[in-house]
Amino acid sequence: MIRVEGIHKSFGEVHAVRGVSFDARDGKITGLLGPNGAGKSTTLRVLCTLLKPDRGTATIDGADVVADSLAARQKIGSLPHESGLYPRLTARENIAYYARLCGLDRDHVEDRVDEIVKTLEIGDFADRRSKGFSHGQRTKVALGRALVHDPQNLLLDEPTTGLDVMATRSLRELILKLKDEGRCVLFSSHVMQEVAALCDDICIMAAGRIAIHDSMDGIRQRTGCDDLEEAFLAALAMVEVD
Repeated sequence: MIRVEGIHKSFGEVHAVRGVSFDARDGKITGLLGPNGAGKSTTLRVLCTLLKPDRGTATIDGADVVADSLAARQKIGSLPHESGLYPRLTARENIAYYARLCGLDRDHVEDRVDEIVKTLEIGDFADRRSKGFSHGQRTKVALGRALVHDPQNLLLDEPTTGLDVMATRSLRELILKLKDEGRCVLFSSHVMQEVAALCDDICIMAAGRIAIHDSMDGIRQRTGCDDLEEAFLAALAMVEVD
């Protein structure tokens, strides 16, 4: 479970996150939905321990992301907006290297990487160097790195951006499978239809704040809008007039 309580983060005069609070539960998919600049990626970077909040707290299965950042980091698998693969390593080597960084026993790394290659269906290019991979191939390998240590919590930053229809569909099926395994999945997106199709809970963000945190039906009810797009715009307006 991921718990965020009143976190703030500024960069100079830019207040990227302003008092964001929410819970992301095990066995559920929680979406951070909002326009570009809403604070989604900054929130995820705080949870990944890449940024320290100016105020507030966040925990991953009880481990504080600041006070106990190493323990928190061990409990998450992260797919950043940019894959950041090592171009001279093969897909298999990229995943194996990350497995060792996460502390997997050397004797078990090969079997675990084989399992990831099979699960993500990347056998066709698993032994090719990453330089020259398509965007979809890079995303799959980066996801393999995020999953190799079998984390309970997954943090995905706009995971389907730039993917074709088939790659997007494959990734969505995997996210649903992770949910069915009881994992906590938190991902950001600015695509309303994607979040609505996948998520149990949705946090609509704008101007660094949470406008609404509810189910899709709850958001419709609270905004008085049956149309998803109208409900989204109504939620954003709640922040803009604050």
